[in-house]
Amino acid sequence: MPRGRADEERLVEDMIELTRQFGRYGYRRVAALLRDAGWQVNDKRVERLWRREGLKVPMKQPKKGRLWMNDGRASGCGLSIATMFGHTTSYTTEQTTAGLSGRSTSWMNTAENV
Repeated sequence: MPRGRADEERLVEDMIELTRQFGRYGYRRVAALLRDAGWQVNDKRVERLWRREGLKVPMKQPKKGRLWMNDGRASGCGLSIATMFGHTTSYTTEQTTAGLSGRSTSWMNTAENV
């Protein structure tokens, strides 16, 4: 019965420690971390030991699909609602500029206060 290499137990211990420390890393990333730590291993060996130990990467949690805000608006509609007195939703400004040609240009931005 083949026993593997003499350093395999220490390698597996280091693998498990890295897996506990970095929970979402897979065997390839753990193999890179092991190489950075001084181990001479390739991805195939780490994958074989990974499977033998029964290690798995936990599933990623899906994002919750929120369709409505707390005030009844649909999310992403881009409208802001003034909720209290003095809450400014927009401003009115007027600017006039005279360019190098001497012509004046004016524009107006409108806004509302509640």
